[in-house]
Amino acid sequence: MSKEVNVSNNVLQAIIIIVLVVVVGIVLYVKQGQKADEAVSLQKTEGVNVAHRGDGANPLSSARETGGRFEKPIPLLLDLGATKCIPCKMMAPILDELREEYRGRFDVVFIDVWENKEAIGRYNIHVIPTQIFFDAEGKERYRHQGFYSKEEILRKWKELGINLDTEKG
Repeated sequence: MSKEVNVSNNVLQAIIIIVLVVVVGIVLYVKQGQKADEAVSLQKTEGVNVAHRGDGANPLSSARETGGRFEKPIPLLLDLGATKCIPCKMMAPILDELREEYRGRFDVVFIDVWENKEAIGRYNIHVIPTQIFFDAEGKERYRHQGFYSKEEILRKWKELGINLDTEKG
């Protein structure tokens, strides 16, 4: 009788272990899928997709879909930082102002590199915040590390030959 109980206990323990392994495997599979989804869509803001597809494409698409129609691309200010970094927190209201005031003339996108660690390598980030200026064709034109005032950002766009005075047509 005790031999039957030992066999039953061993079978029960084996079943529990198998179930645990299957559950852990499912959890890991789901988490890996979520990470893959994040890699495909790091940040979507106002129709701007700064996803990295692994094909060397930069974050500025050749066309952006907004409201079901495609529009001509516009320049992009990409700010890479973290929501808990002090200079990055100081940049947040500036980026919000620029996003609103210059909507349709250039896009402003923020990526939290502490939440999206793959962006650190993708954009070669050594210091946060880092601002990267892309022209309408998606070519990186300038890079700045550290806090950057609204006035300095607007001055840099002008130096780069990007006319922000005209409204989008």
